[in-house]
Parts: sequence; C-alpha cells; structure tokens
Amino acid sequence: MASSSESPVAFLAKNPLVSGVLDVYASFQEKRARLGLSNPGTVETIAKEVQRDVLLTNYMFAGLRAEISKVFSLNPLFQVSHQFALGERLNPYTFAAMYGTNKMFAQGNVDNEGSLSARFNWRLSPASVVKSQFQVTPGGAGQDMAQFEHEYVGNDFTASLKALNPSYLEGGLTGIFIGHYMQSVTPKLALGLEAVWQRAGMTQGPDTAVSYVARYKSQDWVASAQLQAQGALNTSFWKRLSDRVQAGVDMTLSLVPGSGMMGGPIQKEGTTSFGAKYDFRMSTFRAQIDTKGKLSCLLEKRVAAPVTMTFAAEVDHFTQQAKLGVGINLEASGEELQEQQEALGGQSSPNIPF
Repeated sequence: MASSSESPVAFLAKNPLVSGVLDVYASFQEKRARLGLSNPGTVETIAKEVQRDVLLTNYMFAGLRAEISKVFSLNPLFQVSHQFALGERLNPYTFAAMYGTNKMFAQGNVDNEGSLSARFNWRLSPASVVKSQFQVTPGGAGQDMAQFEHEYVGNDFTASLKALNPSYLEGGLTGIFIGHYMQSVTPKLALGLEAVWQRAGMTQGPDTAVSYVARYKSQDWVASAQLQAQGALNTSFWKRLSDRVQAGVDMTLSLVPGSGMMGGPIQKEGTTSFGAKYDFRMSTFRAQIDTKGKLSCLLEKRVAAPVTMTFAAEVDHFTQQAKLGVGINLEASGEELQEQQEALGGQSSPNIPF
C-alpha cells in the first residue's frame, strides 16, 4: 500500500511494468526531439503556398468594389471597414469589425440584407486554441450555420476536431464532425489524415470518409497530395523562382461512375491550374490559366500610402465569356495610430489566434 505521504504517481512509478513503459516513452521522446522536427501546419493548409498565395480562387471578383477601413489600435488590434460593391455575387454593402489580442480574436460582418457572420477564437494555452464560427441569415433559408473547432499545435504535429451544425434535438447526434491530424516524420516530409463523420437526420444512417495527405517541403519548393475516400486526388506543386517570383500548379482528378444501364466504365474528370505571382515594389501581379480554358489575372497596386487599387479580369475561351473587376481600398489610419506605433517602439504586434 502507498504511504499517506507518497503520491499515486510516485507509487505507480515503482511498479516494474509501469517504470519500463515510462522509460520506453522517455527514450522515444528523446529520439524524437533529436530529429529537430518542426510543426507541419494543418491538413487544410498543406497547399497554402499554391491555393492561397499564387492562384486567384480567393481573389477574383467581377464588378465594382470599394472598401474603406480604419485601424483604431494596433495592440490590441481594433479595425472596422465599410465595403460597397456592385457586381456578380457581391453584396451592395457590408460592415465588418475586428478585434484581436494575444488571447482572443473576434470578427463580425453584417450586410445590407441583414445576414450576420461572426468568428470568435480563444487561446487556452500557447498550443491550444478554441475556434467558433456562426452565420445567421434572415428567414433562415437553410443557410444558418454554427461551427466549433479545437486545435492543438505541438512541436511536430497538429491535431484538430471540428463540429459543423452539431445537434441532439432529433433524438440523436446529427451534424458533420471532422478530425484532422498532421505529423512531421522527417524535417521535410509530413503525413496526415482527415476523418469525416456526418448524419443529416435520424432517418438516415451516418456516412464516414477518410482522406490521406502528404506534404514535402524543400528549401524553395513544396509538393503536396491528398487522396480522398471517394477516389478524388488533389496534388499541388509550388516553387519560388526568385525573391519576387513564385509559380504553382494545382491538379484535381476525380473518378465518376458511368451513367449507362450497366453502370458503364469509370470516367475520369480533372482540372489543372497553372499560376504565377510577381511581387514588385509597389504592386503584386497574379496570373492563372487552367485546362477548362479560363485565363485570369489580377493586379494589386498601391497608388499611395493609404490607397490600393485592384484590377481583375477573366476570360473563358470555351464559353466565350469575359469578366472584369475594379476595386479600391482606402486605409484611414490617422495621426493617432502613428503615435501608437511610435509609442510601441520595438514591441511586437499581438499573437492573434486567427
């Protein structure tokens, strides 16, 4: 029996079996630390260099857009913006506000139709962050959404669990639940998986799917691949050609069963996009072309310190359609913000849990 002054942990450590397991674990952790592995990021960002930095998917728009933003404080960060737009899939007016500190991040958007979207993240510890996202539309229209996520960032791995519209109101668990795990196995190679469990209603059975991902990062290039449960394969390759020039390729290949009476042979459908990004002193130019005949380009140019102009163009050669977008962004910071920046001196900006 353990003495009253001896802790349960110390008592268990005297057990030969427990002691052996602890020694093996300590030896494994020591060898793991000697490898010098870095955090690989998340499963959702394995191709961020291509999909977020080079390609135009998150930047293209058609029509006219003007945004006025004002930063009231740097630490903590507080910013509001007004966006006016006229064009395809653009809301005429959107108001947004953002607040961030080392512990929390809050952001909210509301448009002219009354649709509200909000994000709130809270840092529990340096490695653990809880994230939430909400969307409410007038009349519901089936577009209301609630999402909760817990992300843990280790020295050489990242694990997260996400729940989309979870509910017990129908007498059982419904919603979409996604688990991510990404692990560095060498200083350059990282492997991971994504598991999805979803149930639309209690009258339907749950669906599950598992995807496997890999990411290889060299000094000036990155390659990634994701194999989904349905048979779709997504690969990407990014390379830095010079200090100011980046290029990337993204390919998606899916297998679709035939539509004949007997099912028919499996058909292959895929799209490949090629993109390049040029960073100049006062502007950034992106260009993209894909195998579906779309040619796109986008130019962001800082005309003056607070003014940025954006020009977007897209031509679809197969459908003979063209789109054009022009935007202007005005950053009204004011003299008080410059005084804050001088007062902060060498202090770093807050580590906001985005």
